[in-house]
Amino acid sequence: MTIDGVVLWLHLVAAAVWVGGLITVGALVPALRSAGAERPMLQAMARRFGVVSWAAMGLAVVTGAIQMVRLDYGWFDEPVVRKLGLVVVAIALAAGHQFTARRTSAAVRGALQGAILLVSLGILAAAVALSG
Repeated sequence: MTIDGVVLWLHLVAAAVWVGGLITVGALVPALRSAGAERPMLQAMARRFGVVSWAAMGLAVVTGAIQMVRLDYGWFDEPVVRKLGLVVVAIALAAGHQFTARRTSAAVRGALQGAILLVSLGILAAAVALSG
């Protein structure tokens, strides 16, 4: 496998961990609440997911930047700008969620999680547009 293949593979794994984790947590939290899980258990799960998801996002950003340089993507091509813009929005929403989660309601946290997931799915759609 070439270096470009390794970088692409790492980028895809990081994206899968980020988006797959969002979907998994989104499905688990309501189920755990219904089963009577206490807030400390949900907070522990969220903290662990935060560590994994931020590592995945960091890896995706680094490998994405490497790909842009090595594959000579135009930094100002419309699909690239769209994807980069969505990445910035996803990071901002995730950071906002993480820093406000302790003092916001479950409904607000859920809405932020949903927004993060939708933007992340948009990133995947933008990536498909870049590859086509």
